Amino acid sequence: MKMHAQARRWLAALLVTLMPAASSVAVTANDAHDGRSLAHAFGNTQIPATPQRVVTLYQGATDSAVALGLTPVGVVDSWLEKPMYRYLREPLAGIEHVGLETQPNLEKVAWLDPDLIVATRFRHERVRPLLEKIAPTVATGSVFDFEASLALVAEATGREARARALMRYWDARVADFRCQIAAILGVTWPQKAAVVRFKSDHVRLYSTGFAGSILDALGFAQPDAVQDQGWGMKLTSEENIPVLNADVIFVLMEPDDPAIARNYRHWTSHPLWQRLDAVESGRVFEVDAVNWIMGGGILAANAMLDDLYAHYGLDNPDKRSPPAPAMPAEADCSLDTTAQDEEPVAC
Repeated sequence: MKMHAQARRWLAALLVTLMPAASSVAVTANDAHDGRSLAHAFGNTQIPATPQRVVTLYQGATDSAVALGLTPVGVVDSWLEKPMYRYLREPLAGIEHVGLETQPNLEKVAWLDPDLIVATRFRHERVRPLLEKIAPTVATGSVFDFEASLALVAEATGREARARALMRYWDARVADFRCQIAAILGVTWPQKAAVVRFKSDHVRLYSTGFAGSILDALGFAQPDAVQDQGWGMKLTSEENIPVLNADVIFVLMEPDDPAIARNYRHWTSHPLWQRLDAVESGRVFEVDAVNWIMGGGILAANAMLDDLYAHYGLDNPDKRSPPAPAMPAEADCSLDTTAQDEEPVAC
């Protein structure tokens, strides 16, 4: 394949050392005539009216693009299930990969000759000047805010109506889950939920991020130990097991890693683990790390919500496979996605 002349010019520019942040984004002649300005985490950028060749540089942007019916010309490698998460493989079959989220291959990005790059300030602030030399670049502030990612990709590509429909459906599912779980658990709701990830030599207890923000939206509470602890806590000794105490524990599993499996067995066989409230009540659930923290977009968020419906034995309107628990007569938890801008109706 011959390299575009514009891509060759960008490749030459990429050979220079990292430049100080530019005060404004370079705009091509076509952009100036046909484009529009978009506000985002990097400022205001002139972008094409209808971008055709989009590169996504973080997982949440890739997930959002697929959800919106957009096929990027380039994506970064996934964290697990390499090179791409299984749930995205079919819509992204044959798509060019441009390296890691934390270190994208800028030559490959330039070679693809994009007319829009979707990045995140959290990962790409340092290479922002070079990205902006390749193509108009827009960014979110973080990697885990799936609503912000969806809104940015939608606005940048003219798919706002589709994004609104996706969010209406998400809001309806959230309201349905909250209604069902409150009816089932009664006075024991809300539950304190611990999101725990075992590594080969330590354990992480998350309080924020992708999973934490969704659990908050669903009405779960934080464990006492992680309140005001930033992203969470890193535990290196079994003596810290009481810190994990919660009504329910969600264990993020990473497949095919013997060292992590050994550490998991070691911690969970400890007497202190057996005394945790969630363990004693049988509410320790192993969950898919891709759905819960890695996917980062609205498709992953819905998959995480599917997990929660299943683990609590609730009637999932999307599945209709688990038996529906008996509901109190006064609880109306039907899923209504017709409302446009109304607040969810209380049960």
